[in-house]
Amino acid sequence: INAIYAMAHGLHDMHSDLCPGHLGLCDDMKPVDGSHLLDFLLKTSFMGVSGEDIWFDENGDSPGRYEIMNFQRVESGVYDYINIGSWHEGLLSIDDEMFQMNRSDMVRSVCSEPCSKGEIKVIRKGEVSCCWICTACKDNEFVQDEFTCKACELGWWPDHELEGCEPIPLHYLEWSNPESIIQVVFSCLGILVTSFVAFVFVLYRDTPVVKSSSRELCYIILAGIFLGYLCPFTLIARPTVASCYLQRLLVGLSAAMCYSALVTKTNRIARILAGSKKKICTRKPRFMSAWAQVVIASILISLQLSLEVALIIMEPPEPIKSYPSIKEVFLICNTSNLGVVAPLGYNGLLIMSCTYYAFKTRNVPANFNEAKYIAFTMYTTCIIWLAFVPIYFGSNYKIITTSFSVSLSVTVALGCMFTPKMYIIIAKPERNVRSAFTTSDAVRMHVGDGKIACRSNSLLNMFKRKKNTENGRCKTSSQRGSHVAQTVSACEETGSRFQSDGSHQTLN
Repeated sequence: INAIYAMAHGLHDMHSDLCPGHLGLCDDMKPVDGSHLLDFLLKTSFMGVSGEDIWFDENGDSPGRYEIMNFQRVESGVYDYINIGSWHEGLLSIDDEMFQMNRSDMVRSVCSEPCSKGEIKVIRKGEVSCCWICTACKDNEFVQDEFTCKACELGWWPDHELEGCEPIPLHYLEWSNPESIIQVVFSCLGILVTSFVAFVFVLYRDTPVVKSSSRELCYIILAGIFLGYLCPFTLIARPTVASCYLQRLLVGLSAAMCYSALVTKTNRIARILAGSKKKICTRKPRFMSAWAQVVIASILISLQLSLEVALIIMEPPEPIKSYPSIKEVFLICNTSNLGVVAPLGYNGLLIMSCTYYAFKTRNVPANFNEAKYIAFTMYTTCIIWLAFVPIYFGSNYKIITTSFSVSLSVTVALGCMFTPKMYIIIAKPERNVRSAFTTSDAVRMHVGDGKIACRSNSLLNMFKRKKNTENGRCKTSSQRGSHVAQTVSACEETGSRFQSDGSHQTLN
């Protein structure tokens, strides 16, 4: 109301000065000059509606006049503002008897309290700068200034004072972790046992139990098992360029060495048994010698090694930082899914092939019982690696999962394949003789020259065959001093036991 009166008094004074005795606006007030009107407003003075004097100083401000209200308890449960004084033109008038102070804390005359640590001021639109709302910054943000939060870069986190960022500590599998300790102890025991088995096999390399087990392939299997027990040390170690290279090589290579030799061995047994079931004698299967088996196994291993080398050239191993969340940083090797799936797929092909041959030869005669141990080994290995795939790709525990899977698979191979042989060598040496490894009545392997197939030019043999009323097949053998030929011919007798007049070779 006083503002309206001030405008009216200003216009009246301007009209009286510019248009004396004239009704309405004169030409001097058309149009009204705002700056000229301001001069008259600053000179205006009148009595306000409340009886106070209204005037303006040189800045255009009217004299300050404030009513002092005190928030008091009027009655039980009722509070209201009570006028206890006023302030006008620098003069304070207050009734001390009516004034009630806060009995607990000092009265603070502020619009907003200062913000706490990690909070910024948010001023609402249209409000004065002394009134704000305190808003907390996000977990990964620090206070850049009193009005701004700024996010830390990936791998960094706000410090304790929330005034800057500091690097997040790197996480990786440490030697002191319980799972690492268990794995290291397990691997060390495996290395000792594998070394002991290898020592015994080398020491008794000329005994029947070792020779009948394809000792050259057994050496390859033991080497693969030894590398498998070394893998956990490269996996648990802090990721470096060297450890990343060893991880990429050893994990796939160790399994390839074991299963390539097993595939070669089971394939050989399957081919021998397939030849022995034929009704007529044929030439022996090809590539049956010990060195031929080593060459085949080496070719299968070299394919895995070539695959790993190609992947290393395409993606050189090096340690990188992984960020599962904005608050975690893991140091890992930069192995892509292709670097895991390709070697694993090749080893899976070897495992499936070996499992197929092991299943195919599961019902072999008693003296071929090694096929049964191989079959059990492959069944267990399939279970381990089938469980490994979903755990590896579905969790963040990739390193420890790979470590335990490799160790368990080589442990199964070591226990199932070599425990029966070690038992005979150490505990039952009386069974480690040639007579304990002769062929059964169902399958007999005769050593011949590889050229004569169930044919004899002997008149005596012809006479015996005429005299014999049972259906049988002849066997040929030849000896060249102490060395026998590598050619094997398989013969089967229907309704009668074999009669052999030569030396024989047995697979166990």
